[in-house]
Amino acid sequence: MIQLLRVDHRLLHGQVAVSWVGGLGSDCIFCVGDHVANDPVWKTTLKLGKPAGCKLVIKDMAHAIEAINSGVTDKYRMVICVQTIAEAKQLIDGCPAIKSLNLGNTKASDTTRQVSRQIFLEPEEEQMLRELVDRGIEVEIRPLADDPKVDVSTVL
Repeated sequence: MIQLLRVDHRLLHGQVAVSWVGGLGSDCIFCVGDHVANDPVWKTTLKLGKPAGCKLVIKDMAHAIEAINSGVTDKYRMVICVQTIAEAKQLIDGCPAIKSLNLGNTKASDTTRQVSRQIFLEPEEEQMLRELVDRGIEVEIRPLADDPKVDVSTVL
């Protein structure tokens, strides 16, 4: 069961390992992305951050979509982490079972607009989020499990 799809450029760190996994009672963290799946240093770093008693799975986008849609992941209480909004949209587009998206942390740059303390959006990312909201996907900004949800529509 997918408990959370989270965009966080850092993927797995304290907020995910402690607040989200603990708060949701998750038993699996699924890190998805073509870059992370093919980077041995990233994979080693993620393994070091994995909380005890929680499975860590790292897959590229195509294999992640296949695994989710096949039902093989249904036995887990799963937090899915991706690095970018584009990756989240690709996963949502490929997996009809995903109905919500959590924005946790995105990187600031000269071309981003800050919409919350930890969320910085490129113009094309704002468009992707509007499209997801228009399709009925719940998109929230919430760094920690105990924080109040902020509907992304209120900041776009």
